[in-house]
Amino acid sequence: MQLKRMFSTGSVKGTKNYLDTQKKYEIMRTVLYFAISISLFAAGYLQTGSRANLLSIVAILGCLPASKSTVGAIMFLRFKSCSDETAAEIEQHIQGLDCLYDTVFTSYKKNYMVSHLAVCGNTVCGFSEDSAFPENEFYKHIGDILKMDGHKNATVKIFTNLSKYTERLEQMKNLASDEVPTQAIIATLKSVSL
Repeated sequence: MQLKRMFSTGSVKGTKNYLDTQKKYEIMRTVLYFAISISLFAAGYLQTGSRANLLSIVAILGCLPASKSTVGAIMFLRFKSCSDETAAEIEQHIQGLDCLYDTVFTSYKKNYMVSHLAVCGNTVCGFSEDSAFPENEFYKHIGDILKMDGHKNATVKIFTNLSKYTERLEQMKNLASDEVPTQAIIATLKSVSL
């Protein structure tokens, strides 16, 4: 019951504290997978007195999903969720906007951590807590992805200054979002993020 409560908030991609929740989930899953493999190996060794048994083979094969889970855990350990103070400030300005928290976009060269994204019509604005956020590279990367998915007129802007971002959120509330389906852009952003 407590596990369900722990993962009930923040376990859906794009929600607040998603990255922190996924870290815990991936770590627990990795430990469980390795524990199963180790217990199978130990059971086989204790039963036969030798490493050469069928349970040892099953234990070795069990290391494959455990190793894959380790890679996922390492990916999530590299990033942190939007801070509570920043999230509280942003929440005062997002009424009526479609938003995503804790998005990490990966490319061949870099990973881009965006703490919050707001979408209104074909306008995508985001906030990154990283003051050295590589804006130009991100615009090219995400712009290409949105164009490939059919969102040719989408504009993207990432802020590293919270007060300027909240000002932009207030401006976005006044934009007419009827002409472009916002949910399609949100779905694209979710599908390409970690």
